[in-house]
Amino acid sequence: MAKPCPAVILAAGASRRLGQPKSLVPIGDTTLVGLAYEKLVKAGCSPILIITRSELSVAVMQSAVGSTVLVNATPELGRTGSIQCGLMSLAGDKGRMPKRVLIAPVDRPGWSVSDVASLLLSQRSSTLASNGRRGHPLILDEQAIMSILRAQPEIPLRDLVAFEEVVVNAPLLGLNIDLPEDLVLLEKYESTLLEIG
Repeated sequence: MAKPCPAVILAAGASRRLGQPKSLVPIGDTTLVGLAYEKLVKAGCSPILIITRSELSVAVMQSAVGSTVLVNATPELGRTGSIQCGLMSLAGDKGRMPKRVLIAPVDRPGWSVSDVASLLLSQRSSTLASNGRRGHPLILDEQAIMSILRAQPEIPLRDLVAFEEVVVNAPLLGLNIDLPEDLVLLEKYESTLLEIG
């Protein structure tokens, strides 16, 4: 049986445009970070790390009970730095880096467990795509992991890794919770997003 793929949930953004922490936005009886964690557990990912900022760490732990929450001390440098925090933690004391890691930004909830299952079949760095549009989560292969670890934390991921597409039927893949008006869409599609399967 294949070893489970580790996953990193990115939840360290400042959420200035939204006006509230994206990770703690309520959806159903959970939050965006709690929903992402539940989906990744159901998809069989292990371990699952959540990278956040220090002032959100306790609330994130309470939202995703059972997860491992890590603090990025310099989240303002960007998502690549948060990914680096997760990768270094996954290497652990023995310094053995995993061969693949799934990355899921907390503000992109339009994916399902079956979408992740499709993504996990890819052996190369890949991202989900639906209706000609790319989305998240994505998976990093060994080469991409090493490129990210060598990079400056402020360099965008798209400048470091070339992603193949894993095409799925996910009409809400482009949903991005970034502005207050996006919360209206989140509420509109809440029941669909909560269907974890």
